Amino acid sequence: MPNSKKVQAKDSYGSDSIQVLEGLEPVRKRPGMYIGSTGLEGLHHMVKEVADNGIDEALAGHATEISVTLLADNGVRVSDNGRGIPVEKHDKTKKSALETIMTVLHAGGKFDSSGYKVSSGLHGVGVSVVNALSRKLVAEVHRDGKVYRQEYAKGDPKTKVEEVGETDRTGTIITFWPDTTIMHDEPFDYAVVLDYLRHQAYLTKSVKTTLLDERTGLRDSFYFEGGIQSYVRHLNRGRDVAGNKVFYVEKMADDVSVEVALQYNDSINETVKAFANNVFNSAGGTHLVGFRAALTRVINDYARSSGLLKEKDDNLTGDDVREGLTAVILVKIADPQFEGQTKNKLGNPEVRGAVERTVNEYLAYFFNENPGIGQAIVSKAILSARARKAARAAREQVLRKGALEGASMPDKLADCSSRVPEESEIFIVEGDSAGGSARTGRDPRIQAILPLRGKVLNVERARLDKMLANKEITTLIKAMGVGIDEQFDLDGLRYHKIIIMTDADVDGSHIATLLMTFFFRYMLPVIEGGYLYLSKAPTHAFKVGKKTHYIYSDDEYTPKLEELIALRRKNAKKKQGGGEPTDASAQENDEPATEETQEDQPPANDNTLEKQAGVSVTRFKGLGEMDAEQLWETTMDPEARILVKVTIEDAEKADAVFNKLMGEQVDLRKNFIQTHAKFVKDLDI
Repeated sequence: MPNSKKVQAKDSYGSDSIQVLEGLEPVRKRPGMYIGSTGLEGLHHMVKEVADNGIDEALAGHATEISVTLLADNGVRVSDNGRGIPVEKHDKTKKSALETIMTVLHAGGKFDSSGYKVSSGLHGVGVSVVNALSRKLVAEVHRDGKVYRQEYAKGDPKTKVEEVGETDRTGTIITFWPDTTIMHDEPFDYAVVLDYLRHQAYLTKSVKTTLLDERTGLRDSFYFEGGIQSYVRHLNRGRDVAGNKVFYVEKMADDVSVEVALQYNDSINETVKAFANNVFNSAGGTHLVGFRAALTRVINDYARSSGLLKEKDDNLTGDDVREGLTAVILVKIADPQFEGQTKNKLGNPEVRGAVERTVNEYLAYFFNENPGIGQAIVSKAILSARARKAARAAREQVLRKGALEGASMPDKLADCSSRVPEESEIFIVEGDSAGGSARTGRDPRIQAILPLRGKVLNVERARLDKMLANKEITTLIKAMGVGIDEQFDLDGLRYHKIIIMTDADVDGSHIATLLMTFFFRYMLPVIEGGYLYLSKAPTHAFKVGKKTHYIYSDDEYTPKLEELIALRRKNAKKKQGGGEPTDASAQENDEPATEETQEDQPPANDNTLEKQAGVSVTRFKGLGEMDAEQLWETTMDPEARILVKVTIEDAEKADAVFNKLMGEQVDLRKNFIQTHAKFVKDLDI
């Protein structure tokens, strides 16, 4: 019989096994639970958490300015001109209110309506989490004519709250330096912080936000009296819009502050941004549901009453009335119920009714006062309905023919043998010639090849019915395995690396842009999931003996030649001194260096870098000029290739760029080309 004492000692599980994390220890132990990640996303989340306190002061009517400074030593200073954090002793903690807020989770003025009626920081963990994840944080409070200061390290106070001077202003200044033992040691991205402050200025009327970068001297400020009306105009910039007026309403309904602004443009895409207490709700929520219900009802009612929609006609659907819509919805409530710390979805049921009633009443009034705009919107929705029916018929016809589903894959597809998506990858290749080389040179177990002929359809200008009539597009849809439109299902994705492989020239870039437009508009979750990549094809090959060196941009041309010249001279000196030559071609190919590389010095009178380096140069104008071996070792070999992941850090910017480059307005493209032409080198026409 086993020794019971030994078993108990080995398997003991008692109260002493339970680890209790006190204070801010949970944050340092599991930072991802509080700020999402320890990388760049988490670093920028720290900035937002601190700046949100200033925004809350502005929402409460006590602040008019919020500024962020990116310091030269990768610290951040955030200041506002609000009331200043209280510094008197807290009754419960017996510490200063400032120290309590900075060191205790779920402490702050956002749980009691006497502090903030409206707040974006529902959970009350913001600034204390930033304190926990900072190697150093300094809080400076201007309040009641005096300046107070306290310093912290990794969440622990290092000084008492000290009175350090007098002041004629109010507000709070928080300066922090992330703890690089937890957070990644990466520089803050000016553009990310800039976008955040721009959005906050749009969402908070008459509040000025400023960003200063001490590293570069860059400085930007934002101030919008129009609030979300200005935001809608910004989102529609560069598009043809239905009328010059933006619909706007602001109203209190059942203790919910409702603001809605909308305007239609000539595109077929919908852009709706929903916010609660200035927090962007990427997954929508009850405010978005209420808005959509009211929009569909009001447009149908107006279409009937104006005679544009006959009695025999079906009602317009939500999809019909949202085509070309740009809208911003902003609600402010005392007790927002978000789903999770990331606050991506609003759950308050009372908000739906408040938004729905407000939009019902005021949008109907707007259409009656602006019949030209109302009729233009209805006419667009009716065209959308007709296109929807045509697209449905086209889709059903395509499905009946089995073009998008079934066991068989497209004839063009050279599939891989693996059926494990996590290890499988597909190369979307420009042209049959490059496709043939790629098919020969690939690893057939995990690499699939799909050659596409010519430039694919520009889906920025095409509806679904036209898209499904395009053979190249349907081939692409079927190869992905996720379906399209209503049938889209990311779980069906057959490859977790989708690699766009095009020529390193203007045409290749155009084809890559067309493909990215397709994924952006119709398979956005593929990009958001991190599955889409661009391959970098070499532009030149430098051959020295039997060794070939590749470069991937014209900017590398001269530096690479200079590197090879230096290597050649080093070999010559070693040979003169009796040492072994170090030329890569001699070493790696296990053979003597060529006659050229054995010269004592490159000829002094050679007037080209190529001659001095002793190389023969091949310029690749396309992937089709490369044989299977070259294509494998430069572009397809997982150990050697260069891939660029396609990401969407700012969907608004991506949408604007795609509209500019791929949309209908020629002037936008012309201005873009004229502005950026000076940066183009060696244009191959």
